[in-house]
Amino acid sequence: MPLADLASSFEHFFNAAAEFFRHLSEIHWTAFGVALLCLLAMQLTRAWAWRNVLRAAYPAKPIPFVPLAAAYLAGAGINAVVPAHAGDVTKVFLVKRQIPGSSYPAVTSSFLVQAIFDTSVGILVLLYAISQGLLPPLPQIPDLPAFEISFWADHPKTLAITVVVSLLAIAIGIFYLARHVRRFWARVRQGLVILSQPRRYLRAVAAWQGVGWLLRFAAFWFFLDAFGIGGSIGSVMLVMSVQAIANIVPFTPGGAGAQQALLVATLKGPSRTAVLSFSVGTQIAMAAWSVLLGFTAILLVFRTTDWRGLMRQAQDEADREEASSPSSA
Repeated sequence: MPLADLASSFEHFFNAAAEFFRHLSEIHWTAFGVALLCLLAMQLTRAWAWRNVLRAAYPAKPIPFVPLAAAYLAGAGINAVVPAHAGDVTKVFLVKRQIPGSSYPAVTSSFLVQAIFDTSVGILVLLYAISQGLLPPLPQIPDLPAFEISFWADHPKTLAITVVVSLLAIAIGIFYLARHVRRFWARVRQGLVILSQPRRYLRAVAAWQGVGWLLRFAAFWFFLDAFGIGGSIGSVMLVMSVQAIANIVPFTPGGAGAQQALLVATLKGPSRTAVLSFSVGTQIAMAAWSVLLGFTAILLVFRTTDWRGLMRQAQDEADREEASSPSSA
């Protein structure tokens, strides 16, 4: 049954994609192009914020922005086509190679610093959507034709067990590392050092992430205009909420299928065809744009298009680092 639900989710997406391609001539391309530029600017501001986190962790090391931004764009491109956020691992591997003497625990924890602000803003967006009645009521959620949502709604015991097992695994892992791998924790703390400097964190990280969220908001506003739906605060907040929900458990790249099901159920006013064209068109455009930017960055900065090869090289380096220093895990 879950496999059938997953296949239905993909079918829902591809049907919507066919609807989108039938309405290509109706797109307002100027607004569409501005939306893509907003997305690029958003990625660059987030990359700049990450660079500031790394500069705090490694104050004596030069950290050029262009290679770091290229790694960030490359990771975003991989995330667009591979589920489970595999691109985030790529970002960490590529950036670690650019900072002499750095460690994977420190670079990884520095990357996760941004999650504090992103999670806070994401929760506020969801609360706004819920308070305004933008999202479907809870009794309707299991009936939505979206595998990522309906599966967990139909199997609450499985969800509870999954959450408990995950929390136990995390707790056991933390307990083990705290007792056996002190050097590992020292490196993790190194990546989080900017959090011990609140003013610097707010100025150099949170402020830039805030700009990134505003650019993301603007991108969706222009996408709504491009597809003839019309931008509004409520519509943009709804779209951002739906995207966040669809990506909580990314069974499909970009939450394909789940976003379309949620938007059709929640975006009131436009016709179902218009909503599907907007949803799948935006998703395809964002994925294609991310892939184009990511692989262009890899080609221009790293002189290759073989991202898997880069990952293998980085993994080999990680293995050598672990072999030379077993206590660092």
